[in-house]
Amino acid sequence: MLASTAGITLALLTAVSPRWLDEGISRFMDTLISIPSKIFSLVLVAVVGSSLPLLLLVASITYMPGSFRIARSLAVNLAQMDYVQVARCRGEGAAYIAIREILPNMIHPMLADFGLRFVFIVLLLSGLSFLGLGVQPPDADLGSLVRENISGLGEAAPAILMPAIAIATLTVGVNLLIDALPGRGRRMAGKE
Repeated sequence: MLASTAGITLALLTAVSPRWLDEGISRFMDTLISIPSKIFSLVLVAVVGSSLPLLLLVASITYMPGSFRIARSLAVNLAQMDYVQVARCRGEGAAYIAIREILPNMIHPMLADFGLRFVFIVLLLSGLSFLGLGVQPPDADLGSLVRENISGLGEAAPAILMPAIAIATLTVGVNLLIDALPGRGRRMAGKE
């Protein structure tokens, strides 16, 4: 949620801002997106130590640039539409245009992007926990449950299969929930 919200907010800001601000934020996001997520996570956790707030921050910073790029491309295209130009001619401010004119028309593609980012973040955090760098005991995480029961892999023990199935079920379930949101299917079907 943090990564998608921050990415969308910055994208809306760049869509209604002067070109120099758009270029500055876009270049900064390009710099962040060039850093591999797992390496960035491993370096920060190794330097600072593992904690839940740090893991949230790492996941947000790592996946915000991708969300920003998709949201920006949508917002910039929508900012050129006639209804946005009419709102500008009426004298509406940048915040009104971003929130009332552009955001409602880009929310459904961004929900689909949120579903994908959710999968990536769950896998990143589970991978860090599997390596022992994620959520620390006594707190539990699906990745740490797999790591703790890895010795049962040869016998196909349910103790290792169940957390892996839970990760898959969670990620698929969230994407199915997003696809089933009211209005999403009708609008997408109408565009085809």
